[in-house]
Amino acid sequence: MIKTDILIIGAGPTGLFAVFEAGLLKLKCHLIDSLPMPGGQCAEIYPKKPIYDIPSHPEILAGDLVKNLEQQIAPFQPGYTLGESAVSIEKSADNQFIVTTDKGTQHQAPVVAIAGGLGTFEPRKPPLARLDFFENKGVRYIIKDPEVYAGKKVVIAGGGDSALDWTIFLEKIGATVTLIHRRNEFRGALDSVEKVQELKNKGSIQLITPAEVTALEGDTKLVSLRVNNDGEEMTLDCDHFFPLFGLTPKLGPIANWGLEIEKNAIKVDNALDYQTNIPGIYAIGDVNTYPGKLKLILCGFHEATLMCQSAFKRIYPEKRNVLKYTTVSGISGFDGSLKQAVKSTIKAIE
Repeated sequence: MIKTDILIIGAGPTGLFAVFEAGLLKLKCHLIDSLPMPGGQCAEIYPKKPIYDIPSHPEILAGDLVKNLEQQIAPFQPGYTLGESAVSIEKSADNQFIVTTDKGTQHQAPVVAIAGGLGTFEPRKPPLARLDFFENKGVRYIIKDPEVYAGKKVVIAGGGDSALDWTIFLEKIGATVTLIHRRNEFRGALDSVEKVQELKNKGSIQLITPAEVTALEGDTKLVSLRVNNDGEEMTLDCDHFFPLFGLTPKLGPIANWGLEIEKNAIKVDNALDYQTNIPGIYAIGDVNTYPGKLKLILCGFHEATLMCQSAFKRIYPEKRNVLKYTTVSGISGFDGSLKQAVKSTIKAIE
C-alpha cells in the first residue's frame, strides 16, 4: 500500500505543479498516470510543439515545460505509479481514500486530486481485422522500452511528431525501420521532418508514402503486413508494428466514481477550492468544468494552488497555515535542499 498526503491522478503539467504547491505546505504527493512517463499530452503527443501562453516564457516547447516542472518539484520527492490507470476508489474506516489501479497497485491518501487532463488516453486504432489478436504479439501503441527493438524489423504508421521522433530514435539504436504514412506530407516539427528525409536519402530507413496498412499476417504472432502503396499491394516482413495515430481522451473508470459529470468533465466548486461533489476529492486542470472554464495550462496551475491550500486545511484542520512567499522563505525540500535568496548584510560604512 502506497501512502501519501495528496494522491494526484494525472502527471501532466497541472498534476506536476500541484506537487510543488503541496511541497511548500510540507504535504507529500504521489502521482498515478496511465502513460509510461510524466508530462501527459505535452510529453506523449507534442513534446516539440511550442506553447506561447505560459507566464514569463514567450515561447517554450511542451517537452521543455515538462522537464522544467520535473526539476522544480524534484526537491519534494514525489512518488510515481506510471503505466497504470486508476480504476476504483473506496473510503476506509479512518476516512482515507483507497485508489486501486488496473494492475492492482493500491494507494491511500486523505485527499485525492484528479488532474487527468482530458482524461485517460486510449490509442486511436486502425480498422484492421485481427488487430486485437495481435496486440502484444507484435502490435503495440506505445513504445516503452525502445532498446528491445534493436536489430528488429519495425514498421511505424503515422504522420505526426510521435511517428517521426520514434523513427529517428529506433533507427539510431539499430532497428530496421519502415515509416508508412497515408500522405506524402507530414505534420510535425520541421527538424524531425528534415531528419527523416535525411535518413531516407541515406537509405537508413524505408519510407512508404502514400500508403496504408491493409492487413496483419501471422499465425501465433505478427510476421508481416499487407500494404497498399498508392494502389499497389505489397508485403512487408515485420516483427513489430506501431500504429501511432494519436490518443483519444476519455474519463475512463473515473466516470463511475459517483462524481458529478457534465460533458465528459468533472463539475467542481470554482468559487472555493475546485472540490467535487465528494468531499476530499478535487478535480483540477482540463478534466474539470465550471462556469467560465478555460482549458489552459496556466488556469490549471491556479487551480492546483488553491486546491493545495484547501487540502492542507482538510488534512490538518487544527493547524493554521500562514501564506509564505518563496522570495522571503525560500524553498525547503524534503531531500534536505534549501533554495533561498542571499540575505542582506548589515554593515556600517566607515
